[in-house]
Amino acid sequence: MATLGVNIDHVATIRQARQTVEPDPVWGAAMAELGGADGITVHLREDRRHIQDRDLEVLKQTVQVKLNLEAAIAAEMIDIATRVKPDQVTLVPEKREEVTTEGGLDVVTHREAVASAVTRLRDAGIIVSLFIDPCPQQIEVSAALGVEAVELHTGCYANATMPSERDTELAKLVTAGDAVRTAGLELAAGHGLTYRNVVPVARIEGMGELNIGHSIVARAVLVGMTQAVREMKDLIA
Repeated sequence: MATLGVNIDHVATIRQARQTVEPDPVWGAAMAELGGADGITVHLREDRRHIQDRDLEVLKQTVQVKLNLEAAIAAEMIDIATRVKPDQVTLVPEKREEVTTEGGLDVVTHREAVASAVTRLRDAGIIVSLFIDPCPQQIEVSAALGVEAVELHTGCYANATMPSERDTELAKLVTAGDAVRTAGLELAAGHGLTYRNVVPVARIEGMGELNIGHSIVARAVLVGMTQAVREMKDLIA
């Protein structure tokens, strides 16, 4: 059964909307753990639009499950990661103008920069994952870079509106999952997954981890974080 990493970025989004101190994403992480979260994921963006440096540092001291930091390959982010030392860093693309991550990191085009970041992180004893599109070339280069895992971008699947389109995108994820496992990498997936579409992805052979944020936080606003996480865990199971 795939494990569940709960992304708590949007707890911080609510806080930052009023530039206040609540809700504290650290509290959100604790409640997610009580609900059965196997990991806590946060994305420290260069513009600090939601998670702040203080959040990451306190989470490092308090999270009892795996702490996964999503970060751009920018030198500042790698500096922070090697200092704080989360359990895992997932390297992701980042554009200031985007509302949310719009696709996977292009490790083919940016191979040299990614390789440098991977080396620094691994030298610091941090597990490295790459957030990539379900594309054979991206998987091949990821394996060559010596990372431990890849997370497949599920946005195209999640955004598909027609059943045929959804089936096509799911098939791409299944094929990519096979390639990831054949390459000897741990398989994860995430982006846009909800209570309505997660089950087929959770059923992909060898799926090790699902990272889900917005849908869980959205439900948590209405039913509470602990209950929202429990419901997602039940679906994955």
